[in-house]
Amino acid sequence: MQTMQDRTIKELAKECRTVEDVHEMLKNLFKDTLQGIFEAEMEQHLGYERNSVEGNNTGNSRNGYSTKKIKTKFGETELDIPRDRNGEFEPKIIKKYETTSNQIEDQIIAMYAKGMTVRDIEDHMKDIYGIEVSPAMVSKITNKILPMVAEWHSRPLDRVYPIVYLDAIHFKVRQDSRIINKAAYSVMGINMAGLKEVLGIWIGENESASFWLGVCNDLKNRGVEDILIACKDGLSGFTEAISAVFPQTEMQLCVIHQIRNSLKYVSYKDQKILMVDLKKVYQALTYDEAEMAFNDFCEKWGKKHPIVIRSWENNWHELTAYFKYPYEIRRIIYTTNIIEGYHRQLRKVTKIKTAYPTDDALRKIIYLATVEAAKKWNMPVREWTKCLSQFAIHFGDRLNAELAI
Repeated sequence: MQTMQDRTIKELAKECRTVEDVHEMLKNLFKDTLQGIFEAEMEQHLGYERNSVEGNNTGNSRNGYSTKKIKTKFGETELDIPRDRNGEFEPKIIKKYETTSNQIEDQIIAMYAKGMTVRDIEDHMKDIYGIEVSPAMVSKITNKILPMVAEWHSRPLDRVYPIVYLDAIHFKVRQDSRIINKAAYSVMGINMAGLKEVLGIWIGENESASFWLGVCNDLKNRGVEDILIACKDGLSGFTEAISAVFPQTEMQLCVIHQIRNSLKYVSYKDQKILMVDLKKVYQALTYDEAEMAFNDFCEKWGKKHPIVIRSWENNWHELTAYFKYPYEIRRIIYTTNIIEGYHRQLRKVTKIKTAYPTDDALRKIIYLATVEAAKKWNMPVREWTKCLSQFAIHFGDRLNAELAI
């Protein structure tokens, strides 16, 4: 028995000589199919078939057609939309104000998520589908994900996160006819299953204790009751804020960032030998060993590099928190490399654009890139079972509910 697909292919074979002919035939077939669906939807709406006497004195009837252009993967197609006299009919397959198909919108959002510029998207849609896509249309289509962004940023979170990382990544954004630098402050958690999870991103705020207090309260309002260890770069005001909202949280300052900042004040010829002595501090096996190595470091380099010494002394408590834990935990908390890896993934997507027109434009691309990155976060961090056992010992009752002890 010959199927409709077989008949369609045979018709295409008879009438088409080039790929363009096939595309045009499919476009016409697509249009005819939609027109047939419109007519069926109108009959269902009115309750009787076209020209049927059942429609007499029903109070409503057909009232001609209105034309509408819609952009699809077959190009731009002009359709005839049936109308009824009461003005109540609206096609279900294509809504009244839709000018693009879902497939086209999905493609535009997918290209936007890959970091393609509006001009690149315009060129691609024109080359592949022969469709004119304006910057306003791209913006309108991608704006449909803003409610999803808001929902994602207000979703409920877990009660406890053993580890939370904080860091910032900077972008150029247009504001008041100027292009300025804005920071996207990211908070990433490691949940009880050992999986990475971006808890939220806050854009364009000046970091301060009051700003971070708002972030911490937001996390608390979304269900977070406890954070065991918070790892951060030198973010000003965060320690005070988290102490106010999560007073039991231990702070660990990123040692790698501290080293980088220290080397800014050391001449190139001194850097190599200074690092030999500094490694004895942060690679020590115990806190006491690290303290002794630091005292030696101060005696040797104190007069020549007092700024470096003062910086380590001022941050000593937060720089050395990791010494109380075994290697499995130390290696994932002494640096914010985990969240920096996430930021590198963001950069792959955002590096094409020199500046973003609005904060919302930046939020959209960060959200889409985060969703894409999170697809690969399906394995716990290395040796997480050992880490969890250590957390259970160190933090006791704070984890009883999660560990069902």
